[in-house]
Amino acid sequence: MAFILVGFAAAVAQLLQGDLDVFNRVLTGLFDTAKTGFDISLGLVGIMSLWLGIMKIGEKGGLIALFGRLVAPFFRRIFPDIPPAHPAGGSIVMNFSANMLGLDNAATPLGLKAMRELQEINPRPDTASNPMIMFLVLNTAGITLIPTSVIAIRQSLALQQGLVNFNAADIFLPTLLGTFVSFCAGLVTIALWQRINLFCRPVLAFFAAFAALLGGLYAWLQGMAPEVMARSIGLLGSGIIVSLIVLFVAVAAWRRIDVYETFVEGAKEGFGVAIQIVPYLIAMLAAISVFRSTGCMDYLIGAIRAGVLALGLDDAFVPALPVGLMKTLSGSGARGLMVDVMNTYGVDSFQGRLAAIIQGSTETTFYVLAVYFGSVNITRTRYALAGGLIADAVGLIAAILIAYAFYG
Repeated sequence: MAFILVGFAAAVAQLLQGDLDVFNRVLTGLFDTAKTGFDISLGLVGIMSLWLGIMKIGEKGGLIALFGRLVAPFFRRIFPDIPPAHPAGGSIVMNFSANMLGLDNAATPLGLKAMRELQEINPRPDTASNPMIMFLVLNTAGITLIPTSVIAIRQSLALQQGLVNFNAADIFLPTLLGTFVSFCAGLVTIALWQRINLFCRPVLAFFAAFAALLGGLYAWLQGMAPEVMARSIGLLGSGIIVSLIVLFVAVAAWRRIDVYETFVEGAKEGFGVAIQIVPYLIAMLAAISVFRSTGCMDYLIGAIRAGVLALGLDDAFVPALPVGLMKTLSGSGARGLMVDVMNTYGVDSFQGRLAAIIQGSTETTFYVLAVYFGSVNITRTRYALAGGLIADAVGLIAAILIAYAFYG
């Protein structure tokens, strides 16, 4: 409602100033985003059917439950309301793993599968439960180990701009640090809200293991050429996912489970989930479109720049700020803004690097909440949005500070 009402007020103000095309832009944007919302949902049908079919094989083969048991000590602390050995634990693990590897097409259906399983233990079907809120906030603030797509875009733009020996992957470590800070902010925020004690051995062990993983990745990727790094990362991510699919099928076959019929059973669920998302996604995208097409984002950035200058601070980061603000609303919109910053200031500029770090370390919070809650008909989201936005804000500030530390 705020997006639409504020956008309408801005449109009326522009009309009074002589902009006769403002409402045409708003209406065109609404129609375009309605089509976009449907296209996104339609595009999810095949992916959802594939991954939920595979997950059903893994579930009946017992591997999903095994994954859940492996991380049970950690998840028991941050998801105390999920019963032991419940399949939601394994689905959440798979979703987090796909997000960390940058495999968005795999992460979304796995996350929707987890939401459906969490809904099964939700005492109030129209209201977000504590595990749902924790899962979604950690999802929106999720750790991305390698920003593969951002590295690829930077390399392409560097070639267009005539840069020689440009290292498009130099934002790897800053991005990883930024997304880790965002993840921690989301975890701590929701833990405080739900009164979960994080000072315990399983949680501390998780952070220690992640620090060791960071060190190992840095040692492996250090010194690689950008194109070699991109190929290595792609091989790692796709290899892990394909290996999991083969493992699921092999174990299910070994246990004499009808793999084909099991896959079809899960795929049917995927079709229904993808279609159910349509109205929720269109509603959110339409509201965002009104806010964007009336220039409210530009007004917001101008006000921030004025405030920064009034405080006597360096405003070099302000041109990249729209990427972070837009990322909470639209991933494709943020990607377009990132490319615009790199074209305007140069892919090797401070602003260009900061835009890349922000793009790689933040998430589309409104999109994720609309799709995931819409898939299980949740209408009362409680403090999920507030928690997600807090994590986004902390991640954005961290990205700016990290960029100054590395490149300022």
